[in-house]
Amino acid sequence: MTDGAGRCIAGGMSDALSSVFAALADPTRRAILAMLLEDDMAVTDVAAPFPVSLAAVSKHLGVLARAGLIQQERRGRVVWCKLDPDAMRGASAWMQGFGQFDDLDLDALEALLGDPT
Repeated sequence: MTDGAGRCIAGGMSDALSSVFAALADPTRRAILAMLLEDDMAVTDVAAPFPVSLAAVSKHLGVLARAGLIQQERRGRVVWCKLDPDAMRGASAWMQGFGQFDDLDLDALEALLGDPT
């Protein structure tokens, strides 16, 4: 299914939103976002705490950039990464749409069903 602009929509989620959730699905990428929440960082500084190659971290950064979660900027020989909260806002707004449902009250359900013991 597509929207009016020809973008694919599956189950009400646009490709952009799907790419945000796909990027957030990986724990390494979530850790990178948490690091960038503190401050902008050079790619080498982002990679330092991870037990993987710089190339592997660069691939993670590419996924985050394509999802719109970070921006990368070259300053001389150094590539800097900066958190871009706009994509996260879209995901958050989508998830808040499910906030209309009340939490399940397990105590009330148990009382309704009665204690079988």
